[in-house]
Amino acid sequence: MAMRKIINDPSLVEDQTVAGILAAFPDHLKRVEGSTRALIRADAPVAGKVGIATGGGSGHLPLFLGYVGQGLATGCCVGNVFSSPSAEDMLDVTKAIDSGAGVLYLYGNYSGDTMNFDMASEMAEMEDIIVKTTLGRDDVTSAPNEEMERRRGVAGIVFGFKIAGAAAEEGRDLDSVHAVAEKAVFNTRSMGVALSGTTIPAAGQPGFEVAEGQMELGMGIHGEPGVEIGPLLTADEIAGQMLDRILPDLPFSSGDAAAVLVNSLGATAPEELYILYNKASQILGDRGIKVHRAFIGEYATSMEMSGASISICKLDDELISLLDAPAYSPLLSQQLGR
Repeated sequence: MAMRKIINDPSLVEDQTVAGILAAFPDHLKRVEGSTRALIRADAPVAGKVGIATGGGSGHLPLFLGYVGQGLATGCCVGNVFSSPSAEDMLDVTKAIDSGAGVLYLYGNYSGDTMNFDMASEMAEMEDIIVKTTLGRDDVTSAPNEEMERRRGVAGIVFGFKIAGAAAEEGRDLDSVHAVAEKAVFNTRSMGVALSGTTIPAAGQPGFEVAEGQMELGMGIHGEPGVEIGPLLTADEIAGQMLDRILPDLPFSSGDAAAVLVNSLGATAPEELYILYNKASQILGDRGIKVHRAFIGEYATSMEMSGASISICKLDDELISLLDAPAYSPLLSQQLGR
């Protein structure tokens, strides 16, 4: 079957995506000089403020490029579809956003990313830029609770961007921004379900597939194996199975406040997300967990994958204040600030 994608040259998808974003939002974003894969806030470096840098493979919009903005990340670079950005691009972003207050790296826990970001961090410190790192590791199916350091980062990293970004905007120092990013990441749990595979443009054919009428519970955003393959269940059953794994993992308990994100993996209609959220909110209410904010839409996709994920972040007073602080990114259809 021919690839159904509106593109020019498969080898130029990443560069032309970044170019299109920069062309669409010149008042908000600007290119990092010398890189076709990196962009930063138009007002970066922001004087006296900690810079926040993120990045990862292309193919996940609005992750990562869409989280550059006021009260969010300061800069970002991307690699090929589902592949790490280069250490050199990451160093260029770091230098472009550093105002002297240091830089926080906030990205998903994948081996290629950690290798290149660590290399960029070492090169930055040779240029007297202090860097600290927080890894998104919210996917409960990718490793057991006692091995959280091995878990993948998925859509729940959005809470990290919002909370760390607000802390940096307040003028907190690097240690404080890093600490609250760690708290946000630690307090977040996610799980996904996939109903189809996806096609990497350069390959021209699906890299992985889910059989018709089947679903894979816990599949990763690059097609990493899930925990269970079986017949497609109802939305209520899917929500129940996800929360049965998410809620005991922190654990969440009666009296907690939480933020909930129901995320489309690329080809799932908003109606389906709201049906999922309806059941999730009922389950949380029955367990005495108060939903402080709900986010429903596309926040971290996997090209045209059909499926969804649910992320839940346990909130305290500090995290509520930072979650509700103003924020803006031109790529986000539902804004993250109050």
